[in-house]
Amino acid sequence: MSAQSFSIQRDINENKLAVSFRLLMGLYLIIPLCLLIKWVDGWFWGGYLLTHLPSSPTHYLLFQILFGTPHIVASAILLASNSEYVHFYKNKILAMTAFIIVFFGIGSLFIPYKVLYLITASWTVYHVLKQQHGIGKGVCRLPAWAFYLLLWLSVAAGIFIYVGIFLKNSLDAQQSEWIRQIAATLTALLVVASIASQRQVQTTFGKFFMWGNTLLIVSSFYLYTQQYYFLAILIPRLVHDATAYIFYVTHDYNKHHRQPRNWLYQYAARCNVHVFIVLPVLSFLLAFLLQAYGDELVNFITQTLFGTEIYKAITLGLLGYLALMHYYTESFVWSAGSPLRQYIRFKL
Repeated sequence: MSAQSFSIQRDINENKLAVSFRLLMGLYLIIPLCLLIKWVDGWFWGGYLLTHLPSSPTHYLLFQILFGTPHIVASAILLASNSEYVHFYKNKILAMTAFIIVFFGIGSLFIPYKVLYLITASWTVYHVLKQQHGIGKGVCRLPAWAFYLLLWLSVAAGIFIYVGIFLKNSLDAQQSEWIRQIAATLTALLVVASIASQRQVQTTFGKFFMWGNTLLIVSSFYLYTQQYYFLAILIPRLVHDATAYIFYVTHDYNKHHRQPRNWLYQYAARCNVHVFIVLPVLSFLLAFLLQAYGDELVNFITQTLFGTEIYKAITLGLLGYLALMHYYTESFVWSAGSPLRQYIRFKL
């Protein structure tokens, strides 16, 4: 992995990296790629991928290791390894931790599982799409009404697509059809709203970015109806996660490349490990170890010491906590005026 692999542009004068909006837009090429894969599979491969790609939520462990969990772990490492960030956001982190324990921990004893699942699913979809629309806001310069109209239509449609995929095994035929029809209606409204809103965008590039966010939903809905569930989830997940890593690595490079300022990058410098690969490699490695072996290790320890086991202590407990905390902290740590934001700049 290198600077070029991230395609982040260097500002020679200031010797800093800048996040390129064109690079971020380039991530949306996953949309035509996945559509092409689907069409080629139907035309030439006899639906081989349709029958062999994961089609059930229980099959998504590899998907989570590759796409879902690593960037969540990376964001936790980024915050925890910089003591000034922990101190700055200490009260918010403690308050959110208490809320997670009370609502999702103690609350799980009283609140039905599906209700908690739908709340978490909705928050997940909102988090994924809010990031992309938030970045697009700086490019498209939409008025507030258009921005929130597109955002909330995207989130609403995304929630029903998500539910239609991940809860499909627990829905009867009529419920599945209702979910599909609601998702179709919301997706159609999103397209209409996008057509109406594009007149508010002054630049051609801004229009492309706006439609890129709309097509995240349109393409996912299409693949969902065609039962290519893996590809339907892959599109927004890859765009979101890759975007997050671009921000994380840009931040770490601009903060640590000249003089490492925390223990992690000081140790990496002594080992001659380049700044660009520290966080991606560490987060993917930890995500793999936690997902693959975390529960077994905890159960071995608790069984040995206390003669009991803790159900999914890592994959549901720790990683669930990190995911919820990630959704919360990412809503403000990159905002203007935050200590992290000073290390991020943009280029077209």
